[in-house]
Amino acid sequence: MKITAGLGSIDEYERFVQAGADEFFCGYVPFSWAEKYGTIMPLNRREVLCYNVQLGAYSELEILSHMVKKYKKPVHLTFNSLYYLPEQYPEIGDIIEQCMELGFRSYILADPALSVYLKNRGISCEIHLSGETGEVNSEMVKMFRRFPLKRIIFHRKNTFQDMQSVIAAEREAEKQSGIRPEKGMEFEAFVLNEMCQFTGAFCNSLHCDEMGYLCRVPYWLGTVRDDDVIPEKMRDLQAQVWEREPDPSAYDDIGYLCGETGCGLCALYRMKQAGITHLKLVGRGNYVDHMEKDIRNLRKALNILETAENEEEFQCTIKCTVFPNGCSGRCYYR
Repeated sequence: MKITAGLGSIDEYERFVQAGADEFFCGYVPFSWAEKYGTIMPLNRREVLCYNVQLGAYSELEILSHMVKKYKKPVHLTFNSLYYLPEQYPEIGDIIEQCMELGFRSYILADPALSVYLKNRGISCEIHLSGETGEVNSEMVKMFRRFPLKRIIFHRKNTFQDMQSVIAAEREAEKQSGIRPEKGMEFEAFVLNEMCQFTGAFCNSLHCDEMGYLCRVPYWLGTVRDDDVIPEKMRDLQAQVWEREPDPSAYDDIGYLCGETGCGLCALYRMKQAGITHLKLVGRGNYVDHMEKDIRNLRKALNILETAENEEEFQCTIKCTVFPNGCSGRCYYR
């Protein structure tokens, strides 16, 4: 499985390559787009200017393209808003064509209509279906084969059974079609950071400077039945959340804890068994030092996975090496 890490600026690229990342995803929003549409019609759901979340200048793309040629670690550009206005599709097509001239061939898209538009316009690029798209099942994947897709990104709420079923169905279809295994579809799943309570397709939050993200609002999840006394039930649930807060001793001297906002490292064994090919390490806008440590810890976990004889041995080794003082407890896959 390969590590796909979020990139917030071109300054991070070389450092993250050295840390062990195999590839990257990155937003690009030209100033002309931000000036025209602001945060109301975002290009990739990350309309942030006050810190490093995405690229905003063509010159940055030019520099990044030279870095990619040197280090051979590809960057996928995100255009993953859920929908666009009809007049915006030609503008996006122009932007993608400019990016392709620099060598950027792969794009993460969430809007099916944009995939249709690019195909009809004759723009032959590699498409990764964003985890923001919505539910993923074998019939949905079958429908998207017409584009065709290079990669499916599972959203945060998919179970192991969901992922394994979809991948198995796709592999069987590829076998029947005579597609060689190395040319088959890729499958990506979340592994570290941002265990958002929302599924991307149903998130109504704006990710901008002017407003706090809804996913950053403190919350807790629990079952409330009709006969429950709501205030008491909420207090009980809140107490449970406080009990699950990470032990302060688990943090290192710079305040870092691997998987503090969401972690799937213990699930790597089952993800490999399910057929996952790429691991999504969320990190755009994260502290660079923390992101570098995330990449190194994920690489360490993958090295352990290569030698572990079974899942129990893998999880035991992970806990001893990556989490010697305890983990966050905020697991993607329980």
